[in-house]
Amino acid sequence: MSLRIYNTLTGKVEEFVPVNPPNVLIYTCGVTVYDDSHVGHGRSLIVFDVLRRFLEHLGYRVRFLRNFTDVDDKIINRAKQECTHFMSIANRYIASYYLDMENLKVKPADVEPRVTEHLPEIIEVIKGLVEKGYAYESGGDVYFSVSAFPEYGKLSKRNPEELEAGARVEPSEKKRNPLDFALWKSAKAGEPAWASPWGPGRPGWHTECVAMIFKHLGETIDIHGGGLDLVFPHHENEIAQAEALTGKPFARYWVHNGLVTVGGQKMSKSLGNYVTLREINSKYHPDILRLLVLFTHYRSPLDFSWEKMEETRRAYERLLNSLEDLELLKKLPNYEEKGTHPLFERVKSAEEGFFQALSEDFNTPQALAVVYNLISELNRVKNRAFSEGKISTQELQAYEFAVNSIHKNLKGVFGLLEDYKPECKVEKVVQRELEAGSVLDDRLIELLVEVRSLVRREKVFYVADLIREKLAELGITLEDTPAGTKWKRQ
Repeated sequence: MSLRIYNTLTGKVEEFVPVNPPNVLIYTCGVTVYDDSHVGHGRSLIVFDVLRRFLEHLGYRVRFLRNFTDVDDKIINRAKQECTHFMSIANRYIASYYLDMENLKVKPADVEPRVTEHLPEIIEVIKGLVEKGYAYESGGDVYFSVSAFPEYGKLSKRNPEELEAGARVEPSEKKRNPLDFALWKSAKAGEPAWASPWGPGRPGWHTECVAMIFKHLGETIDIHGGGLDLVFPHHENEIAQAEALTGKPFARYWVHNGLVTVGGQKMSKSLGNYVTLREINSKYHPDILRLLVLFTHYRSPLDFSWEKMEETRRAYERLLNSLEDLELLKKLPNYEEKGTHPLFERVKSAEEGFFQALSEDFNTPQALAVVYNLISELNRVKNRAFSEGKISTQELQAYEFAVNSIHKNLKGVFGLLEDYKPECKVEKVVQRELEAGSVLDDRLIELLVEVRSLVRREKVFYVADLIREKLAELGITLEDTPAGTKWKRQ
C-alpha cells in the first residue's frame, strides 16, 4: 500500500518516498519545559504518535526523535520567580511531560535530546555558518544573515523583501537586517551561560533543533514535524541554517498539525485559555482525548470544548459497548446455519477502507467513519440476537472476528483501547464497586436487582441468570417471590 502525505514545503499531497527505505527518520519539535503541557501539545503528540505507528504498520523501520528545550527565556523567568535554578524548573516539567505521555499512551521517542546536553554540537553549527559567511558576530551575539540565503521563505511562502518592509521593529544596533535571527545570545547577568568562541552566552532557539538533528539523524531526514504555528519563523529558520551549511535538502517532507483553538482563538498560555493534559486526565479516560483528536483531520483546526469532550465520551462508550457485548452474545443459545455469514466480508472490506483512508494523508476521520459504520452493523446483529434470545454460531464467529479486527487496528495504529479486556459488563460494574469500597453498596445491589427484574420481563433470561450468579459469588443471594425479588447477604 502506497502512502501519500501533504508536504508543507511543496503545498501538495505527494507520494511518500523515504531517503533510505525501509528506514524512516522523523524529528518533531518538543516542548519548552517551563509549565505543564496543555491540549495543544497533546494534539501534536497524538498526531505524530499515530503517524509513526502507521508507518511501522506499513513495515518501515522508524527512528523517531522529539526534543526538549530546557533553557529559554520563559524557563529562566520562571526560575527567577520561584528563586530556584533554571534546571530545577526544566526537570520538574520534563517529569510532568513524561507522565502526560504515559497517560496518553504516546510511545517514547527513540531519542529525546535536551538542548543543554548538546552545546558543543550547537556551537559547531554556528561556527560553520560564520565561516561560510551566512552568519556574523556582533557584540558577543551571533546572527544568521537572511539576505545571504536566497531561498529564505520557501517553506512559509513569504517574501523576505515584503517581510522586511513590514517589520515593526527597527534594526537593532547589533543586527544588520531586522529579519536576521540570533544563533548565539551573549550572557546577561544572573542568567545561565556557556563558553563559546564569541564569549559566554547561550544558543538561540532556531539553532538547537538543527544541531540535534545533525547529531542523531544526519543532514537529510525524511519527515520534520510540528505544530502549524512553527512554520514561521522556527522551521523556516531551521531550513535556512541547515541547507546553508550542508547544501543538501534538510527534510524531504514537512508535516504540520493544525492548531487547537478555544472559541476560534489559539489555545495558549499567553492568552490563559488553555486546559492542561493533567486536568483532562483527572476527568476523562485518556482514550477520550485521543479520539477527539483523531475525529479531526490533523491539518485542520480543532476547536476544543468540554461539550465536545462529552460527545466524544459518548462515542467512545458506543465503541466499548459493541466490543464488550461480545461476551454477552457468547452466553446466548447457539444454532447452526448454512454458509459463511456475510459479516465476515464486511469486516474485511472495513479493514481495507480503514487503511486506505490512512494512506491518503492520514485521514483519521474517514478511518474512524469506517469503524463506526461497522459498529452500526454489529449493533444490528446484537439487537436482533438479544431480541430473539439466540444467535447462530456463524454470526457469533463473525461478530468476534469484527471485534478482534477493530481492537487490533485501533490499538496498533491509533493507540486506543490498550487497556481494554473483553470482560462481561456485569463483571466490570461489580469489579469497579469492589475496587471502590471493598464491599457492594446496598444501593448498587438494589440497582442490579432492578435491572434483573427488567430483563426478566423482557425474557432475556441469560442476563438475569448471569446477575444472579455473579451476586452469589459475592455473597448476595436472591429470592424471587410474588411480591418481587428479595436479597440478603450470606
